[in-house]
Amino acid sequence: MARTAEDILADAVRRSAPGDGANRLVPLIEAGRAPRETIAAFALEQHHVITGDRGSFQRLAERAAGTRPAVAGFFTSLVQGEDVALDRLGALAGACGLDGTAVRAYEPLAGCQAYPAYTAWLALHAEPADVVVALTANFAAWGGYCSTVGRALRRHYGFDDAACGFFDFFAEPVPEGVERSSAAVRAGLAAGLVSERLAHRYGRLLRDYELMFWNTLAGA
Repeated sequence: MARTAEDILADAVRRSAPGDGANRLVPLIEAGRAPRETIAAFALEQHHVITGDRGSFQRLAERAAGTRPAVAGFFTSLVQGEDVALDRLGALAGACGLDGTAVRAYEPLAGCQAYPAYTAWLALHAEPADVVVALTANFAAWGGYCSTVGRALRRHYGFDDAACGFFDFFAEPVPEGVERSSAAVRAGLAAGLVSERLAHRYGRLLRDYELMFWNTLAGA
């Protein structure tokens, strides 16, 4: 029996799930033990991550446009999401006492920027339909982290809803996003372009780079 897009995505999410204790920072924030300076560093690093990923998603959308509109649509929606995330990041930065000068002056850490660097590699070299699978798997863990951090910032750090809006935006998957992922993978399957082996490789590396982001901040 042929594998469906839903089968492939569910398997990718399962394979890419991080192990218990793999993320060292989120439990510290959840317990209120991470210093506020670490939250500020998160906001500063994310400014670079978001702007980098936005360009990568735009490139992936362009590569799929014309032949695979469902795949292109998936990445176009991510570009739009990055615009929202960058806007909401401003409130988080403000709650951390950061202004535009601080954002511009900040020098990012290599361990935090490995993820967007790899996303840029995928944008140049990987089949876009395979990247859909890998990103969807990674977003599942990212959403869980954001949900936990958003609650903790309210409980332990006194951040208001506006300051937590960045995390709230990613915390819950929306039905439209799930359908866009499935439609994109179905289009890739119809064109014979999906390689689960490569998609799993990309997902594994994205997971590890994601953990490197958090764990670099935990040790900073």
